[in-house]
Amino acid sequence: MLIEKLSSDIDIVAHLKALDVDGGGVKILADKAKLHIIHIKDLHVGAANILKQDALSIGADLAVPRGTVVGAAKRVDCLLIGTSKHLATLAKKELAQPFGLKDLAKQLDAYVRVKSLCKREIMGIINANDDSFFSESRFKSNSAIEKIEQMIADGASIIDIGGVSSAPNSELVDADEELARVKDICDLVVEKKLFEKARFSIDSYAPEVIEYALKSGFSIVNDITGLHNDRVCELCAKYDATAIIMHMQGTPQTMQLNPHYENILSEIYDFFEERITKAESFGVKEIVLDVGIGFGKSLDDNLYLLKNMQHFATLGKALLVGASRKSLIDKIAPAPVQERLAGTLTLHQEALRQGAAILRVHDVKEHTQMLQVYEALERV
Repeated sequence: MLIEKLSSDIDIVAHLKALDVDGGGVKILADKAKLHIIHIKDLHVGAANILKQDALSIGADLAVPRGTVVGAAKRVDCLLIGTSKHLATLAKKELAQPFGLKDLAKQLDAYVRVKSLCKREIMGIINANDDSFFSESRFKSNSAIEKIEQMIADGASIIDIGGVSSAPNSELVDADEELARVKDICDLVVEKKLFEKARFSIDSYAPEVIEYALKSGFSIVNDITGLHNDRVCELCAKYDATAIIMHMQGTPQTMQLNPHYENILSEIYDFFEERITKAESFGVKEIVLDVGIGFGKSLDDNLYLLKNMQHFATLGKALLVGASRKSLIDKIAPAPVQERLAGTLTLHQEALRQGAAILRVHDVKEHTQMLQVYEALERV
């Protein structure tokens, strides 16, 4: 007999099939192999005691504060720990229970039903301005086209082009100036028929700029204001463009002035729900969500979001992450922007692990290699 401890990150379905487990058993056992940790805040103490007993009865558990059993506090925060099978069972059990547990049951059921939405993609960054925080991402006209072609060759399936810096404290630029910066690149993309090789995204929230890009064949709108402007929603619907909804607290000029959240995951989730509803009311069909790493977030906020992005999976949209060479890396391991590739790859690998589908990056070749190796490990 040989005994071997395997990683909890293995492809459990592949391993079960390799054992020739019965088809129905594969699904049951795979559900038992996936562990969930659910943070429940402000739960009625009566509900906590009911949920605790129900969880224990099926082999799961609920971590509660001292004194919960005697009702020392009227409302408590808890951690529910269980497998997918446990969550599915509790989702049925709690439907008949009082104290708000019916709402919890619906959310547990949503967590269990989350499916992987799409393939992973690399989005290459092209900046047509002179003040982007990473100088090596700045290009104009023909030099931009050369870089775009290289990015596509290196593995980018999306190219994101912008004419205005959104770094903290960046200067405001009017729409005419922004369009002047990106117009030649848009025209050359059309002339070179680069749309046949990749999809193109316009990084803007100015309707005039967005419409010019969409008329030129761009198919994605990357809006850091999260579709704040109704006109942007109208344009996305008119041209059947994918809308990237990003969360930002404040504006680029104010966002890093002591950003604060009471419950960052829930607040951003609520923001996404509201903006998805708005976009769909205008007829926008394809939506991608971006939690906005570095946009109105502290270092701890950024890391917490990356570590817990699965919270947003129940919204049913692809998730984009863009932490490329950003200052949070410097705050952890001091380094100038030119020396932050290793930190970027580490953050983006964690983003993949937590459900990201699109990585917005400066260094396409290195990310393509990382993604290929990461996916090879997943298949083991």
